[in-house]
Amino acid sequence: MVDVHCHILPGLDDGPENLEFSLEMAESAIAEGITHVVATPHSNDEYHFDFERVREMRQQLQEKIGNRLTLATGCDFHLNPENLDALREDAARFCINQHDYLLVEFNEFAIPPAMDQALHEIQLLGLRPVITHPERNAILRTQEERLAKWVRLGCYVQVTAGSLTGVFGPGAQKNAWKWIADGLVHIVASDAHNMRGRPLKLRAAFDVVRGQFGEEKARALFIENPMAAFEGQELPHAPELPDERDTPRRKRFFFF
Repeated sequence: MVDVHCHILPGLDDGPENLEFSLEMAESAIAEGITHVVATPHSNDEYHFDFERVREMRQQLQEKIGNRLTLATGCDFHLNPENLDALREDAARFCINQHDYLLVEFNEFAIPPAMDQALHEIQLLGLRPVITHPERNAILRTQEERLAKWVRLGCYVQVTAGSLTGVFGPGAQKNAWKWIADGLVHIVASDAHNMRGRPLKLRAAFDVVRGQFGEEKARALFIENPMAAFEGQELPHAPELPDERDTPRRKRFFFF
């Protein structure tokens, strides 16, 4: 499996405090069957994104774990004016493995007023926005069509593995499953921060997705699409959504 959203590097944000904890997270990933991890520290009003420091810490961790796990860097990119200015100057440093997929984060209780315009500007830079954990946003949970509109305009959606297993509550769980059924989800990632409440684990979510939607869907969300993003390639599994005037087809699914 491939995890493109993970706070595994020490001392950069609200992830692990030191390299020892980062190593524990890396070992957990290896035990889960994860082969590639993208370290994506926050870039927001609280945490400054220092690309050279990020690369330095990635190299230190990679040297410790050897070739048992492939590490790359990216960013949990918060939409604010300062970040957008920095993106225009040098976008690659913020992107997954320095290609063209950008994790776009916003507050779980709000949506930036200029969200549509910001996403459009990101695309004009030649980047592919990936909306992170929308199922955890209280507003988007009641405005699915807004998320669907962004997908129709060329954005992608990443939900958190823990949402599928109920870690973030029944609301996030319900919407995560529904949006997979509706074809709105392209990638599942851990968004891991530590070994306690936010561990680097994907296996449980992979298994329940496989049980509900089959092997092909599970591989698409946990392996093939995230690997394509890791390599900067077109996502092989990106179902075309029906026109917003049409009634989307509903698949039956269960909550775990």
